[in-house]
Amino acid sequence: MLKDGKGEMFFPGEDWRVERKKKTHALNQEYNSLTEYQPEKRKEILREILGELNENVVCQGPVTFHYGIHTKIGKNTFINFNFTCQDDCEVTIGENCDFGPNVTIVTPIHPLLPNERRALMCPDGVGRRLCYAKSVHVEDNCWICAGVTILPGVTIGKGCVIGAGSVVTKDIPPFSFAAGNPCRVIRAITEADSMVNMPEILGDCKVIEE
Repeated sequence: MLKDGKGEMFFPGEDWRVERKKKTHALNQEYNSLTEYQPEKRKEILREILGELNENVVCQGPVTFHYGIHTKIGKNTFINFNFTCQDDCEVTIGENCDFGPNVTIVTPIHPLLPNERRALMCPDGVGRRLCYAKSVHVEDNCWICAGVTILPGVTIGKGCVIGAGSVVTKDIPPFSFAAGNPCRVIRAITEADSMVNMPEILGDCKVIEE
């Protein structure tokens, strides 16, 4: 029928979509009812929610996934409290990423005109409330700080840091520090940012050589 994930209209009320969302929403509630003393049960539920879950992923909870099956999370990624992922189409989160609390990822987009939001005519001659969606990608080794919102169609390049409270509306190139609403690149992240150059903070600790 109508395609999603490539900027084409689809009907969120299709039977399979409604059933998948109900199942995922129930699994969200089950996950959020568990404590950190139940890591294996939490992992089991995340595997049922997500399209792909790699090793050593931690989601503090509460979490809210919309479909879940459209989301893939790479290994060694940490996601702090109150993570929301409205994954009407593909969302990929890379390896070794860190997410602060209250991060939101959204993929769906609705028409701007109110009458078109209410209904558009489908190929079968029936008017339905339609939307479209664009994929979101967070590449490896990113730090997404507290309160960030990532909007549809955005790719955040590897090694980026996105400052707290930012609203990311467009792609961010790799190894950038970006912040603001709308989010913009402030500067590149370089070796000058190493903790080696902050001895007053590093104290008796040492940087591990790669």
